[in-house]
Amino acid sequence: MDEEQDIITLVDDNGDEQLFEVLFTFKSEEYGKSYIILYPAGSGEDEEVEMLAYIFDPEETQIATEGGLTPIEDDAEWAMVEEHLNQFLDEQEN
Repeated sequence: MDEEQDIITLVDDNGDEQLFEVLFTFKSEEYGKSYIILYPAGSGEDEEVEMLAYIFDPEETQIATEGGLTPIEDDAEWAMVEEHLNQFLDEQEN
């Protein structure tokens, strides 16, 4: 895996900051959107972690220090993202 991971800081509803590393990004032609998959920074390779997925605008993310990530609210869209994640994880195991 690439040693120079992108780090993103997310702020929760309480104003607490948490660091996340970018696992991967992809664009869906079907939905016409880009997506980003994140996991907690500093997690061990064998450690089970909760991954987060968002819709993101690569242009806005490069320019702004805030925003650019939108929650995924559509069930069909979630299923598509999970499929991409599972495929990515399967490829990493081989």
